[in-house]
Amino acid sequence: MIALQRRADPSRLMGYLAPLLALGITLLAGLVLFAVLGVPVAAAFYAFFIEPVSTLYGLAELGVKAAPLIIIGVALSIGFRAQVWNIGAEGQLILGAITGAAVALVFYENDGWYVLPLMILASVLGGMAWAGIPALLKTRFNVNEILTSLMLTYVAALLLSWLVSGPMRDPDGFNFPESRLFHDAALLPRILQGTRLHAGTLVALGIVLAGWVLLSRTLLGFALKVNGAAPRAGAYAAFSQTRLIWIAMLMGGGCAGLAGLFEVAGPIGQLLPSISPGYGFTAIIVAFLGRLHPLGVLFAGLVMALTYLGGETAQITLNLPLAVTGVFQGLLLFFLLATDVLINYRVVFK
Repeated sequence: MIALQRRADPSRLMGYLAPLLALGITLLAGLVLFAVLGVPVAAAFYAFFIEPVSTLYGLAELGVKAAPLIIIGVALSIGFRAQVWNIGAEGQLILGAITGAAVALVFYENDGWYVLPLMILASVLGGMAWAGIPALLKTRFNVNEILTSLMLTYVAALLLSWLVSGPMRDPDGFNFPESRLFHDAALLPRILQGTRLHAGTLVALGIVLAGWVLLSRTLLGFALKVNGAAPRAGAYAAFSQTRLIWIAMLMGGGCAGLAGLFEVAGPIGQLLPSISPGYGFTAIIVAFLGRLHPLGVLFAGLVMALTYLGGETAQITLNLPLAVTGVFQGLLLFFLLATDVLINYRVVFK
């Protein structure tokens, strides 16, 4: 009989090295997968991991893809540290995109400097409002926030589909389900000429710094960590669990909403029926791969962004299905969880 036995003193060093180990095993598993599919391994490796970032434009695209993952991942990692499981960041991203786009369309004929700040404010509030629903249900009726936040994602997706097919549809768009193209005043400024790299990337770096300061230098960050590690100790220290749940949920919702705006006001430039390839869900992997630390999330976001670019490149150059991206992301999460289990438990034969 095979069983798991908890280790008395898990290695702290291996805890930090586990993401790198999981990433290495994922690469090996990916190479085996390519070989099974009959794809030249060297060509597949180059197309997936090297070619996407071999040019300045490719590096800029890496930043574009990584920005929403980092923004959401930092906020989720803070919530997860407090044992607040916000799994609905994808829906909150969609609501942020909707509310931010609504402002852009209301001020469609206006090129004032205040349009983009109003869009940012609206997107943050939209994401927070959507995250506030599971927060209310959790604190008032003790409803599991995992289920409610996740289910609201599908409600948000249906709401987006209805809006771009009806109230927010472009009147001159030949009945296609999409909004008008945003005015220049409603678009994020580009920070690298000839690429799509926008100011949202700098905001993502700022959020990483703010998250690190919050967790390591503030009483609120300490309270969130204590609430996650030892709720009874947090209650004894008079840290309100209800307040911390609200803060964690609203923080995650606000950042997800902001990421949604950066998509529609950045590389997309309008509201479409699909505005995210699953950034809200992938950010969960980013948070854990980054060990729930803002600096770790920064590097994890770049790694996961590379899987998106690699999947697109492999689809174009090797005719591989785009689903390869999801396969790599799933393998990485699986191996990360496996290494975590083996760090904390040993396999024993009885």
